Amino acid sequence: QADLLAEIQIVLPKQLSDAELVMLQNLDLAMLRRFEQARDLTISLLKKWLVEYKFSDWTVHATTPAKKDQPVTKEEKEARAEEIANALSDNKLWYSHGRMIGIATLTHLLKLKIEDYSYDDALRSLIRHYNDFLVEYVQRQNYTIFFHNKNYF
Repeated sequence: QADLLAEIQIVLPKQLSDAELVMLQNLDLAMLRRFEQARDLTISLLKKWLVEYKFSDWTVHATTPAKKDQPVTKEEKEARAEEIANALSDNKLWYSHGRMIGIATLTHLLKLKIEDYSYDDALRSLIRHYNDFLVEYVQRQNYTIFFHNKNYF
């Protein structure tokens, strides 16, 4: 860690303030590496999920004029998933972690095709009741984390 700080001081001697130098001296590089690994894992899992599930029925191009009605390759799905994952991990775009990303942002900025059930009163009510039930269950059991899938409740 001392070597890294010395290197930083050599490379950026006039660009660091005293406060920044103090922050760097207290930086836990192992913790920083864990954050980087968590980010990389998240991106990897998101890309896998997008290709395998979200893009599973994406068989022909619909929006790119030059490719319209042409078959979509696995490589194109992977490239699109990479683009979305990189956009979602861009702090300059979102400024915050844990903030909701609305359907308009997902459909317009990220250009994802999403079924909007907001105007389907029956479906919206069913989803809301199911969500409320799960939240109540998780709180009652005092779970800090809960995974739900088709094989387990």
